[in-house]
Amino acid sequence: MSYYDKLTAHYQTLNHFNHAQSILGWDAAANMPSGGSEARSNAMAELSVHVHRLSTQPQLEDWFGNAEQESLSVEQQASLREMKRQWQQATIVPEDLVQAQSIAGSTCEHAWRTQRQENDWQGFEKNWKEVVALSREEANIRGAALGLTPYDAMLYKYEPGTTTASLNTLFTDVKTWLPDLIETVLEKQKSESILLPSGTFSTETQKALGLEVMKLLQFDFNRGRLDESVHPFCGGVPTDVRITTRYDEKDFVQALMGIVHETGHARYEQGLPKAFAGLPVGEARSMGVHESQSLFFEMQIGRSKPFIHHLSRLSKQAFNAQQDPVFDEENLYKIYTQVEKGFIRIDADELTYPAHVIMRYEIERDLINGVIEHTDVPALWDEKMKASLGISTKDNYKNGCMQDIHWTDGSFGYFPSYTLGAMYAAQYKATMIQNVDFDAVIQSGDLSPIFQWLSDNMWSQASLHTTDELVKRATGEVLNAAHFRKHLEGRYLQKR
Repeated sequence: MSYYDKLTAHYQTLNHFNHAQSILGWDAAANMPSGGSEARSNAMAELSVHVHRLSTQPQLEDWFGNAEQESLSVEQQASLREMKRQWQQATIVPEDLVQAQSIAGSTCEHAWRTQRQENDWQGFEKNWKEVVALSREEANIRGAALGLTPYDAMLYKYEPGTTTASLNTLFTDVKTWLPDLIETVLEKQKSESILLPSGTFSTETQKALGLEVMKLLQFDFNRGRLDESVHPFCGGVPTDVRITTRYDEKDFVQALMGIVHETGHARYEQGLPKAFAGLPVGEARSMGVHESQSLFFEMQIGRSKPFIHHLSRLSKQAFNAQQDPVFDEENLYKIYTQVEKGFIRIDADELTYPAHVIMRYEIERDLINGVIEHTDVPALWDEKMKASLGISTKDNYKNGCMQDIHWTDGSFGYFPSYTLGAMYAAQYKATMIQNVDFDAVIQSGDLSPIFQWLSDNMWSQASLHTTDELVKRATGEVLNAAHFRKHLEGRYLQKR
């Protein structure tokens, strides 16, 4: 057996354990009773340690050295590169830190579910203090090993090739035009009439409607399912994708578009190449690329006028509301493109959303680099919300710095992926419309030509290329944020 073959067998074994971890995580969020938290945390920590030991076995260094001397195809070279990148990432962090982070993260996340509802910053802070301390320790260890700043080392986990310097440039530019665009659109929409949903929309009916929309988006139900959780997410593995949303029986709008978003993540997973199943090269390129798929589904497809046409039809059927003007496509389009300065990131409209992401990036960057302390976060959050969106979160922790799940388990470096994803998505569409009649395809109800483009250019490519190479091969250029600005201005400044 060649050394390359030994490595592929080893990483496929690792994948089986990662599969188990993912399903345990999904179950904890969607099904597990609260009393199971401590035992589940310990079990997942034990599994994390086992995976870490497998990932750092001493013979792997020799295997990589020998495999690099073997005659490999271009695809095998890419596969070896991605295995080695994961190995290098794993060997940097000591086992006891991995275990401590798993326990601290599970404990903090589970307690957060109740603490957030109760606006309990003091209770949350006690758990989060440990998460932040361990994350800083990890960031410093990674930074020293990679020759990067602590926060850049955390960014590398989610967005290889992205740096604080590049994000500062990108986001500083966005901050020069986004506030004025928000104000212009808010003023424009003041004179427009809009009917908002009222009444009760049962969870059962909303779920049935969501499943119909997933069918329209060609989700493979033989390899995935929809459930409910406190925070919507996509988990599992390509052959067993688990997506969740959360329902509000007074408002069907957010849950429905949340399902569209998570279905984008799921279709990417389901479209990854079977030839590299279980190997790092067969996984998503980066979190930014992953978010580009979900945001392409939600923003480029889901909030387009022709897709709203389908949502109107399906919603009227689901809620038996044929005569209700709330569900007319013109009104639904206004609802789904309504701009409002709000507290909650996951409920934010497309235009204000980048402001939420940029402020989180600035806070976590300074937190991990040691510029600020975790106790500074509530006041900084309030300050930045007032500066970017003109609203205060003073003493409103549940709608402020406690609203997201990401920091509860130490996922620092993740937030920039959301706005990077929105930018990539706009760039894909700008390229796609050169060969695909985008609106006509959606209007027809058969979105196959759009999904074929995504499959050919993104899904089937997985991690065969670096992010810049992947995007350049698909669109002819690396990330160009001008497409994002053009998309927003085109959608929100035109007559609705």
